[in-house]
Amino acid sequence: MRSPLLSPRWIGVHLGILLVAAVCTAGTSWQFVRAFEPDREVITNPVEDLADAVPLDGLLEPGEYMHPETFANTAVTVTGRYAPRDTLLVPRTEDGVPGHDVILPLVTDDGAAVTVDRGWVPEDGAVPEVTADEVTVSGWLLPPVSDGGFTPVATREGTVERIATSLLVNEWDHPLYEGYVILPEGDPAAEGLTPVPPPEPPTGFTVNWRSLSYTVQWAMFGASALVFWVLLMRRELADARRARNAEGAAPGSEEAPESEDQPAGAGS
Repeated sequence: MRSPLLSPRWIGVHLGILLVAAVCTAGTSWQFVRAFEPDREVITNPVEDLADAVPLDGLLEPGEYMHPETFANTAVTVTGRYAPRDTLLVPRTEDGVPGHDVILPLVTDDGAAVTVDRGWVPEDGAVPEVTADEVTVSGWLLPPVSDGGFTPVATREGTVERIATSLLVNEWDHPLYEGYVILPEGDPAAEGLTPVPPPEPPTGFTVNWRSLSYTVQWAMFGASALVFWVLLMRRELADARRARNAEGAAPGSEEAPESEDQPAGAGS
C-alpha cells in the first residue's frame, strides 16, 4: 500500500515546508550577518575624514589621557608654530630599509604642544627644514606607541625610542597633548619625506541587537515549522494505522455477538 504521505495533498505540504525552511534559513543567515556588520558610521575613509577634521583642543586637554578607542585615528586640526630645534628622530624600518620618523612639537598659542610626525627619512638622510611661521595643519591623531613589553634601550642624542608622551615630556619643555598627529601627503612639513600611511578604517563592530533578535525569530519560526511538519506526519500515519486496524477488525466484530447467543450444549 502506498504511504499516505505520498498523496498529492501531502506532496504539496512537503513542498510548502521545504519553501518555508529555505526562507527561514536565508532570513536567519542574512540577519546574523547584519547583526555583526560594522555600522555605516564606523566604515569611513580616513583621507575623506580630513575634510571634517575637528580642532584638537575640542577633544583633549594637554596632559589628558586619550583612550585609544575614543579618539584614536580621529582627523584633527591644530594651529601653532613648529619648534625645529626640538626635532627628534624615532628609529623605524620602512620596507626593510632602516630609517627614522621625524617628529617635533607644534606649539599652540597657549604654550601647549602636540607631537607631529612629519614623515620618514632613510638612515643618514637629510631632514628638510620646516617653517617657523604659524601654520594650521590637519592630520590624524594616533595614540602613543607602547613599549610592547620590551625593556627600553639607550638611544643616541637627538633620537627617542618611540613616540610616547611619557618619553617626550622629558625632552620638550611644553605641556603635551596625548598621542601624536601624522601629516597627509602634500602637507608642506612632509615635503622631502616619506609620509606615514593614514590609519586603516576601523575594523571593530558593534552588535546590532535588533538584527540579532530577528536572527533568533527566524530560526525559531523555521524550527517551529519543522516540528509542526513532523507532528502532522506522525498524526497522519497514526490515523492511517487506526483506519487499517478498523478495517481488519470489522468482520470479527460482527460474528462475536452470534457466538454469545448460541444455546448451551445438551446436558447443561
